[in-house]
Amino acid sequence: MERTTLPIIGISMGDPAGIGPEVCAKALALEEIYGICRPIVVGDAGVMADAVRFCGLDLQTAARKRVAEALFTCGTVDVFDLANLPLDRLRHKQVTAEQGRASFEYVAKVIELAMAGEIEATVTGPINKAAINAGGFHYAGHTEIYAELTRTRDYSMMLAEGGFRVAHVSTHVSLRTACERVKKERVLTVIRLAHEALRQLGIGAPRIAVAGLNPHCGEGGLFGDEDDREIAPAVEAARSAGILAEGPLPADTVFSKMRGGMYDLVVVMYHDQGLIPFKLLHFADGVNITLGLPLVRTSVDHGTAYDIAGKGLAD
Repeated sequence: MERTTLPIIGISMGDPAGIGPEVCAKALALEEIYGICRPIVVGDAGVMADAVRFCGLDLQTAARKRVAEALFTCGTVDVFDLANLPLDRLRHKQVTAEQGRASFEYVAKVIELAMAGEIEATVTGPINKAAINAGGFHYAGHTEIYAELTRTRDYSMMLAEGGFRVAHVSTHVSLRTACERVKKERVLTVIRLAHEALRQLGIGAPRIAVAGLNPHCGEGGLFGDEDDREIAPAVEAARSAGILAEGPLPADTVFSKMRGGMYDLVVVMYHDQGLIPFKLLHFADGVNITLGLPLVRTSVDHGTAYDIAGKGLAD
């Protein structure tokens, strides 16, 4: 692919107090990145320059006011500079409203650029949910920000690495609320979103497992009836539509089956059901993908790591 036709990727650098800026800096120090895309960081040029400094990288940073100004050359990090956090206000490891507001504005701008067609995909660095809420933006996380700003009704979070993938019926809600959200239509929606995503990834006939909610999928109603009442009908509807879905399947064995190659993805009913097995195996290399959006959004699958932020230790 010609260099000038490589996709332009907008990277929101995440909470400036966390490890997002230094992860961006270290990634963009790799020459091979520029062989697959044209990256531009959306954030604060001063904060990015500081991350380059304390990481000891041989890089320059260049503040840009428009994507069209970027040169996309390895050795210089192009930064779409919002200039909304002066470096003397940077407080590593701390939750502050100012830093939360800045991190939200990075995300909003990268979405705006993608929706306007100025960039072709987005990548998000980690944000701190307490900080963005302190800054006046009341969202549970990136997924919900993207859904609202792109006016997307049906969406889901997928975590992926190689052949190990999970898609969620619910994510950042209480466990009680998560159980209440296990409804036929929502489960079916996530199965459909997952099926389409796998097709887009080049899997011709995706095999989708659907995890049960209760132990042993309710054991015929002994441990709850949601599996029989809500999940099973959703799976049957998906199968009637030509989707290769199976379930509900006991959550204590279904991930081993996927790892063994029986399935391409597991639809899970709530946050920890999918995240615990995924992060156990792929904490360092997992990718978060939001399904159902009118644009591409991927992310690291880790947090701001305040405990090591500002030290240049992040991988």
